Amino acid sequence: MNAEAENPNLWEDPEAAQKVMRERNHLEQSIKGFYDLTQQLEDGLTLAELAEAEEDAETLDEAQGQLSALSEQVAKKQLESLLSGEADGNDCYLEVNAGAGGTEAQDWSQMLVRMYVRWAEAHDFKVDWLDESPGEEAGLKSASLQIKGHNAYGWLKTESGVHRLVRISPFDSQARRHTSFASVWVYPVIDDSIEVEVLDKDLRVDTYRASGAGGQHVNKTDSAVRMTHLPTGIVVQCQNDRSQHKNRAQAMAMLKARLYEHELQQREAEAQAEADAKTDIGWGHQIRSYVLQPYQMVKDLRTSVEKGNAQGVLDGDIDAFLEASLAAKLSGGTDQENA
Repeated sequence: MNAEAENPNLWEDPEAAQKVMRERNHLEQSIKGFYDLTQQLEDGLTLAELAEAEEDAETLDEAQGQLSALSEQVAKKQLESLLSGEADGNDCYLEVNAGAGGTEAQDWSQMLVRMYVRWAEAHDFKVDWLDESPGEEAGLKSASLQIKGHNAYGWLKTESGVHRLVRISPFDSQARRHTSFASVWVYPVIDDSIEVEVLDKDLRVDTYRASGAGGQHVNKTDSAVRMTHLPTGIVVQCQNDRSQHKNRAQAMAMLKARLYEHELQQREAEAQAEADAKTDIGWGHQIRSYVLQPYQMVKDLRTSVEKGNAQGVLDGDIDAFLEASLAAKLSGGTDQENA
């Protein structure tokens, strides 16, 4: 029996219905994934038994390879099953801000945004652009995205921090090596089941003219909205719609999400320390180092995981870093649900 037949009033509230259908699809995919893994295990064991019975070394190697790959899949599924924090299953907001260094840092900021967009697309997540501030010559001063998909926040929450790039600058006529910094900030999208109160007296709202790259969101009215929460100093902004009213509503949703995540941080000493570290986008505060010259290496400074294919990482291949940092966080008992 389908969902519509079970509840004929389901689609009276389209937004709520879509949420129910997403949850249903996720459960169906999870169940299917379990049965697929079970079938692969049975197939691998059967192949190994036949190879041993026939003393076929080549087939036995094939079976062992299949079982080894299956073991890696199971480990990843096990890690994903542990994403049970308060907001791990939610969509997330992702902000990238260039550090000091002008064009060089702004170009690095754009490279990071591209990396996360590629990662999201590879995992069938949807990406909505909420705000962007182009650099003077190239790159981005800042950008805000919303990444939609089950466990988007759970997977990306450990990406908050400072990211460091070392390379020969394409903007330096003397081809000197430069070090650039950009900060990443990830926080969960919250729904109506989580109440966050924002008082008018605590809020300052400014409007300004949108300035999106390429002109696709640019207009001649002050439709972009910036909100500042005075007690915490949290600032959010949105310019993805031509309607100031819609941008204001989106900015308020982002602000409530930031305030919710701020509360989670206060309950978690480690996350608070990470937030404090973001106040200085520079040396000593980075979580990951990306080296393009004189050699290629991306190293996570928290888990010591490293990859030699730096270009692959910048093309979105960051799963190894996400899995290692989540595993370390979960095994260390520092996740929000343990607070």
